[in-house]
Amino acid sequence: MSTPTMSATIAKPPVLVESVRLSEKAAASNRLLIIFCFFAIYTIWGSTYLAIRYAVETIPPLYAAGIRHLVSGTILLLWCFAKKVRSTASQIRSGVILGILFFLLGHGPLHWAETRVPSGLASLLVATEPIFVFFLAALAAKRWQSSWKIFAGVFLGLAGVGLLVGRTTLTSSRGMIVASLAILFGALSWSAGIIYARKSDLAGHPLLMTALSSLSGGILLLTSATIFGEWRGFSFSSVTARSWEALAYLVVFGSLVAFSAYNWLLERYSPTLVATHTYVNPVVAVLLGWMLAGEKVTLNVGVAAVMVIGAVVLVDRGTAPNPEGRKRIGREK
Repeated sequence: MSTPTMSATIAKPPVLVESVRLSEKAAASNRLLIIFCFFAIYTIWGSTYLAIRYAVETIPPLYAAGIRHLVSGTILLLWCFAKKVRSTASQIRSGVILGILFFLLGHGPLHWAETRVPSGLASLLVATEPIFVFFLAALAAKRWQSSWKIFAGVFLGLAGVGLLVGRTTLTSSRGMIVASLAILFGALSWSAGIIYARKSDLAGHPLLMTALSSLSGGILLLTSATIFGEWRGFSFSSVTARSWEALAYLVVFGSLVAFSAYNWLLERYSPTLVATHTYVNPVVAVLLGWMLAGEKVTLNVGVAAVMVIGAVVLVDRGTAPNPEGRKRIGREK
């Protein structure tokens, strides 16, 4: 009786081989998508601070933010219709709440503040976001996690912000302190949006979440701009080409690309991990502000930058991974 050959023993059906190849191809494609999404929130978002500064040079800040998110939200909602993705009443309500937290109270103060503070300083203040996320997540979960890294990170972060807001703004023009506090308030509101998004009716639907929140945020920003009288003295003919180009960049890359990538990542990773884009954003923003806009990088700003980024790293290292954020890794929406 003959013994089967080794090749016959381990031979696999053609269908199984093709299935394995497709699986490997899908895994590679998913890895590339993850890399691209992190690149978008790390680098592209870092460049948007300078783009915001250029946009609000000749466009009123709330109108600039409102146009940006109204256009991007409309495009994304049309995409949802094309894909036959429909929203429920509760999802629309969640989208409005996110529009308030992310854009009206988050981006609105940031766009307004960048008429008064350098883009690099704005990015450093926004870098406190993961610290806010940690505290808000602890409050939402009603469970406090403590470690020396967290305490050291919070202390270092507060000291860094104090150095930025106190030394840098008080020695500059009046109003910078208010603008800096407005940016911190916006970072707090954005952090609240992160926590709410993961528990909302839009959780698991990143495209619809981005579309509804952007559209509602844009409408609310434009309404607020009109109420606050930003239309007085404003003329489209006075808007420079640089402001229009910056606004177009914000719509396409800052909102359509980066914010979509951001929501996609929030569905698959813990909010603290996703918030680590604030490690890189200030570096990109400060370098671009220095190279392209002539923004000064003083010793105080450099020291504060190291303190704030170091604080974020400590808080991130001291925070345990969120298992709920890992459940959706690899799932396609």
